[in-house]
Amino acid sequence: MFEITVPPWELIARGTIMYVGLMFVMRFVLRRDVGSMSVTDVLFLVLLSDAAQNAMAGEYTSVTDGLVLVGTLIGWNLLLDWSASRWNVVRRFTEAPPLPLIRNGQWLRDNMKRQWITTDELRSQLREHGIEDLACVRMAILEPSGELSVIKVDGGDVEKPTRHGAAK
Repeated sequence: MFEITVPPWELIARGTIMYVGLMFVMRFVLRRDVGSMSVTDVLFLVLLSDAAQNAMAGEYTSVTDGLVLVGTLIGWNLLLDWSASRWNVVRRFTEAPPLPLIRNGQWLRDNMKRQWITTDELRSQLREHGIEDLACVRMAILEPSGELSVIKVDGGDVEKPTRHGAAK
C-alpha cells in the first residue's frame, strides 16, 4: 500500500509535463468569460482532468506514488504563483492581461471576438452593474480573473467586479 511502485523521478516528470501542458490549455485555449462557465466548458474540464490523470499516473498503485504526484502538482502551482507575484515576465505568461471591451460607449468588437464574448453577454453584465445605456460606460474591462470592471462616464465610482455567478 505504501510501497513506491513507480520511480519518483518518473512521477515528478509526468506531473511536470501534464501541469505545464494543462496550464497552456487553461491560459491560451479556454475562454475568459464575463459570465459563468458553460456546460461544455465544465464537460471539457472533467474530460481533460480524467485524461490528464491517466497520463500522469502511468501504472502506479500505491498511496505513496499518488502523494509524490500530488506533491509535484502542488509544488508547480505554488512555484508559478510565487514567481508570478515577483516577476512580470512570468505573470504575463501565466495570466491574461486586462482587456478593454467597451471604451467611451463603443464596443471594442475585436477584443470581444478574441474572447468569444457576445454583446448580449456583455449587456447582461452591464445590467448587473445597473447600466442600461452603453453611452454611460467610459470603460468596461475584462479582468484576468474573468470579472468585468466598469467605469462610468459621469466619473462615478469604479464598479465592483462581478463574479462568475451570472448565467449566460
